[in-house]
Amino acid sequence: MSNPLATAVEDFMTGLINRNPAEYEFHQAVREVVQSVMPLVLDRQAYRDAQILERMTEPDRIIIFRVTWETDDGRIRANRAWRVQFNNSIGPYKGGLRFHPSVTQSILKFLGFEQVFKNSLTSLPMGGAKGGANFNPKGKSDREVMRFCQSLMTELHRHIGKDTDIPAGDIGVGAREISYLFGQFKRLENVFTGVLTGKGLEFGGSLLRKEATGYGCVYFCENMFQHRGDSIAGKTVSVSGSGNVALYAVEKAIELGAKVVTLSDSGGFIHDPDGINADKLAFVKELKEVRRGRISAYADQFSGATFHPDQRPWAVPVEVALPCATQNEISEAEARTLLANGVICVSEGANMPTELAGVHAFVDAGILYGPGKAANAGGVAVSGLEQSQNSARLSWSREEVDERLQRIMASIHQRCVTHGSSQHGVDYVKGSNIGGFIKVADAMLAHGAV
Repeated sequence: MSNPLATAVEDFMTGLINRNPAEYEFHQAVREVVQSVMPLVLDRQAYRDAQILERMTEPDRIIIFRVTWETDDGRIRANRAWRVQFNNSIGPYKGGLRFHPSVTQSILKFLGFEQVFKNSLTSLPMGGAKGGANFNPKGKSDREVMRFCQSLMTELHRHIGKDTDIPAGDIGVGAREISYLFGQFKRLENVFTGVLTGKGLEFGGSLLRKEATGYGCVYFCENMFQHRGDSIAGKTVSVSGSGNVALYAVEKAIELGAKVVTLSDSGGFIHDPDGINADKLAFVKELKEVRRGRISAYADQFSGATFHPDQRPWAVPVEVALPCATQNEISEAEARTLLANGVICVSEGANMPTELAGVHAFVDAGILYGPGKAANAGGVAVSGLEQSQNSARLSWSREEVDERLQRIMASIHQRCVTHGSSQHGVDYVKGSNIGGFIKVADAMLAHGAV
């Protein structure tokens, strides 16, 4: 980075940090984007005159509220909830809800900011938002989760709508939670409309929504390989996490001929040198989706597999890494370990799973590196397709949704290539950031000072 460019980035970040103190995840997400798009901003006077970058890094609004609910034994509990409506320049706000004790305003702002660019890359008319609560659904009964969701929606319904803001699921918010939230919205508003995505198939959901983020991550990975005349087939793959994203990334990777050897949860990771086949994956799905058990049970069930408590899987030598758990799960040291062990491709199924220094290590090494805003856009893409089906009052087949998802992921890959290519190859970080930025920035210019 040239000195004038570096100075411009640091000056911008100093102002942003001063305005948003102690929001470290948000600072990290903004810095990565600003490093990519600052040359564009410096070259285009209209962007500077309209303060596009300053406006794009300031949410349109943040709604914060208390959620009061009752446990099964009659105790009153209170949690904090947020909805960060970041930018609606190209469409209604769109982004998930996360229920987890670690949820803070900083995390939701970084997620909402990333969502702006991710949604732009899909070419669907969706703005960016994110929300959630510091509520932990683990260990709660169905009735406790229902009461929490109903209380949350009693406030949230005032701020969302099919043409305003369409939430979806995220960590801690699956089919059960979306169903309770939708039921309460319907009761409060007395309308049946596609205000949430990730709904059950019985009431407006889309086929392939549960699988979409994981499938899309692998499709993007395969697009990167194909651009170099290669394939994921025959490659050894490490996957982190064991939620929807991870499970369906494993499913699609197996289908395309890869050998997946790890999965993880908050307790540690399992390593299966023989590979996770369809039968073993079925066991993990039942373990996680039905019994809500721990991944350590895998090592008890299958000989040859080992469980490594309180560790992440990035020291296992693999050719492909698919981080599908949570933000900042790959440190700089772990990124360098992956590189030293021969990784040639990283495709991010989670949001910002690699620390910024780790991102630089991957980019500098010249490996195939698909950042989350591009590689994990499959989930929101199928959410957008769910909105389209709801508007038309129809349901597409699984094959049609999958075909559209593959086209969208290929289109995102091509946009990254268009904006990130050089004589040294494709910088997918630069390509995704610039590709997502231009559409939103030009829409903001067209709208005027709003």
